[in-house]
Amino acid sequence: MLTFDNISYTYHTKEGETTAVKDLSFNVAKGQFVSVIGPSGCGKTTILSLAAGLLSPSSGKVERGGEFAYMLQRDALFPWRTVEQNIFLPLEVKKCNTPQMREKALALAEKYGLKDFLKKTPSQLSGGMRQRVALIRTLAAEPEILMLDEPFSALDYQTRLEVCDDVQSIIKSEKKTALLITHDISEAIALSDKVVVLSTRPARVISEHIIDFGEGSPKKRRECGEFSAMFEVLRKELGI
Repeated sequence: MLTFDNISYTYHTKEGETTAVKDLSFNVAKGQFVSVIGPSGCGKTTILSLAAGLLSPSSGKVERGGEFAYMLQRDALFPWRTVEQNIFLPLEVKKCNTPQMREKALALAEKYGLKDFLKKTPSQLSGGMRQRVALIRTLAAEPEILMLDEPFSALDYQTRLEVCDDVQSIIKSEKKTALLITHDISEAIALSDKVVVLSTRPARVISEHIIDFGEGSPKKRRECGEFSAMFEVLRKELGI
């Protein structure tokens, strides 16, 4: 669904050139949940922008196998719109705000526990519930690929654990493909089918790890003995 083929990207400023990504290659298969981790400032967000087509690589090629949608660090819900109106926003932007698409979006909202909150405004919701609304809004226009830019970073630790389970369950249930950018090693292991580890800038792929223990559930993974072992492997690769 998503392939980075020998990608490099260089920023041009008045001060000169800065290479953010160099000779980077990895792929995300259909239905796979892939996390990308790396040192702070290594170019993780640049990679997400390249994946989404917001930036064009200086060299190499990015191939996408379908429509994509973003889920950002903050929920970015419009405070003056109800939950229902926020969920309909992608349909308005993409000019597919038909009765049929609205009906599908509402069915999705009800399926994942938002039925009693549709007429409320974001200020009336908890942080975890707001992130659930943000995810359903992201799914409303039926994208094949989800780009997740540290979507849990604004939440407290306990809420993050709950929302991680929630988001992964919904994405897997809806059979979507996901690319997550995160600085949190535990989060990457708990959520992913595969973890891609990056070097310091310019970002290159150091390693890729298939995560196949814990029956796929973030909560069960965290309880597995393999979890701490994988954490140590990734921590050492990141030089932490």
